[in-house]
Amino acid sequence: MRGIGEVARASGLAVSALRFYDSAGVLVPAEVDPATGYRRYSESQLLAARLIAGLRRVGMPVAEIARAVAHLPDPPAVRALLDDYQQRLEDGLTDARHELTRLRHLLAPGLNSLEITMTSISLPADALSAALDAVRFAASIDPDLPMINGVLLETRPDSLTLVATDRYRLAVAESAATITGPPTRLVAPLPFIDALRPLLSPGIVTLDLTPATISAQTPSGRLDTSPLDVDFPDHRALTSAAPSADARSIQADAPTLRAAVHAATPIHRDLQGTPYELAILTLDPTGTLLRTADESDWSEDSPTHIAVNREFLLQALAATGPGQLTLELDGPIKPLAVRTPTTYSILMPVRH
Repeated sequence: MRGIGEVARASGLAVSALRFYDSAGVLVPAEVDPATGYRRYSESQLLAARLIAGLRRVGMPVAEIARAVAHLPDPPAVRALLDDYQQRLEDGLTDARHELTRLRHLLAPGLNSLEITMTSISLPADALSAALDAVRFAASIDPDLPMINGVLLETRPDSLTLVATDRYRLAVAESAATITGPPTRLVAPLPFIDALRPLLSPGIVTLDLTPATISAQTPSGRLDTSPLDVDFPDHRALTSAAPSADARSIQADAPTLRAAVHAATPIHRDLQGTPYELAILTLDPTGTLLRTADESDWSEDSPTHIAVNREFLLQALAATGPGQLTLELDGPIKPLAVRTPTTYSILMPVRH
């Protein structure tokens, strides 16, 4: 048996706190001296005292602390209680960040606070990482085309869509997210996107969007920028175009197709003095599998052939990750589409 002072020192709880939890029925001593009222605790109660001390430090209410102590003989049940409380803390922190961001904008000089609207997006960091990786390859800096020098952020009631394009290809990724505020459509500058990606360690990310600011609160830090004042291309007009009667949807294993494209002999071309390589894809005789082809097999009249920039194709395939994907072939002069359940990219064809 341990005295109350010894338990206080070993657990980090003050003697007065131990008396409080006794009176609250949370941690009742194993025995109390009837003459002196001195409390004694069993060895097993020391673990409960340490648990209480930790839960006090994170602000858990007394009633929930009592539940955790009562479930100590069942460790998985206690872990479930801890997980639930942690999630509530994280949700509360997200709400607090939203409100603090709103207040910062409220105090911003030169802005009419009554006209400020903000949309907040919360999602797991790994989901945002995957979405960024699925579109970043299709974006580039072009001083002559400022409207494409960023990544489009577009919200729906329960999802975030990211879009990037450099005219020769377009990539779209969608991720489930918690959205509060009005629908919004802003273009984040590429330097902001590239600075954000390394900050996406495990946890929850919050993006706060206003017409004047984009703020990202990540587990590794905060990042702020201003959206680009540009008219981003209408990606839906490209991705929702009706296919022709000859269009084919082909299932493929992403790693296998990447290996085949790597192994195929590159076809060298030049665009305005810049060299690049082609990859030619064609349907096999059964019409069910895309395979690489030689230049001698390339026919612009055949609906089963298409030639695309080899580097662009490899990047698009790498962005899908492992597993199955769908390639949509609609003849030699229409874009090649690469689709997964949450991503979509198109590559413009190359003509003879």
